[in-house]
Amino acid sequence: MNDGTDHGTGHGSWSGRGNGAPTSTRTAPLPGMPSPATPGRTHEGRTDDGSRPHRSANSGRSPRPRPTRRRRVVRLAVLLLAALVASSVGTYVWADTELDQGVDLGALPDRAPAGKGTNYLIVGSDSRAGLSEQARKDLRTGSAEGRRTDSMILLHTGANGTTMLSLPRDSWVTVPPYVRPETGRSYRAEPNKLNAAFSLGGPDLLVRAVESNTGLRVDHYAEIGFAGFVGVVDAVGGVDMCLDRDVKDDNSGADLRKGCQTLDGAEALAFVRQRKQEAQGDLGRTRNQQKFLTALAEKAVTPGTLLNPARSFPTLGAGLDTLVVDKGTGLRDLMTLFRAMRGVTAGGGRQLNVPVSDPALATDKGSAVQWDDRRARTLFTELRNDRPVTLPRER
Repeated sequence: MNDGTDHGTGHGSWSGRGNGAPTSTRTAPLPGMPSPATPGRTHEGRTDDGSRPHRSANSGRSPRPRPTRRRRVVRLAVLLLAALVASSVGTYVWADTELDQGVDLGALPDRAPAGKGTNYLIVGSDSRAGLSEQARKDLRTGSAEGRRTDSMILLHTGANGTTMLSLPRDSWVTVPPYVRPETGRSYRAEPNKLNAAFSLGGPDLLVRAVESNTGLRVDHYAEIGFAGFVGVVDAVGGVDMCLDRDVKDDNSGADLRKGCQTLDGAEALAFVRQRKQEAQGDLGRTRNQQKFLTALAEKAVTPGTLLNPARSFPTLGAGLDTLVVDKGTGLRDLMTLFRAMRGVTAGGGRQLNVPVSDPALATDKGSAVQWDDRRARTLFTELRNDRPVTLPRER
């Protein structure tokens, strides 16, 4: 603080430079002695003779040690892992934007009330989209146009694990009232096969039929056609299956030997479609479908597939060609679905068929599968309330 007094610059006073530094009192060196360096100056880090000054162990930072071979390997591994993760994330972001979210569950009328847990309706359709004429011949898919269901699985996840419940496509149910998209004509509710609901009104009518006949609300819908199914199996490098007997079916083209083997896409499609050789027909086929899907999920969700862009990109790309989901289903939901199916093989769930009282019910629509109403209702109630499944015995 300035008190207005002139302090002067006499002997013993501070310099008037204003930086608080005392006046230098250095004297000239004696003969034969080197000149002292100006304080704070290092001649760019060198001594007067041009050499670098010696730095003791306690002066400043020590030289950075050279990385060992082990540390270099660890760093390289971390960089490679980061690159793989970044590539995988990019692949998933791309795939998420490419999903065909063509089903609007929120717009459906007369929905079943929401229960506990989450329900996925998984549909394997016989759509030939994406297949050339030669591919149709090779896979023996026929040339029928449109879409029908080859398999329907209601997968429930909750506090008591996962339940994979197959709904036979020939199940005799009540199809809700609907309007044919092609003609605009209205139809009343009527008994028919569950597969007919998909043929007559697509995914919307199928979801409504499943909900009205089971009382279970469908939270997510996922459908894949022939081409997508074959492509996914081939993209993951095939799926390992162990068969307890030879499987040969002229209609589907299945020709497989007893024992453990890796099925490619064409062989897998033939296996899940064949039913003529099954003692229980369509019920036997649904068990094969569950067995195969859990094995496929086991392969697709392994780190070797998820973190390998060379494998994950083709897998996702192959499935996206004929994959149809609802508007509320993203790639994360599909990964949760696959992990849930994978968990079934690890003992974290059950594989069931809807209880049946007559597998060959005669109807005006041909032979159908009649559910055991009492046992089926018990099953649906337990799933809706997310309780452990304890089916009553058959009468």
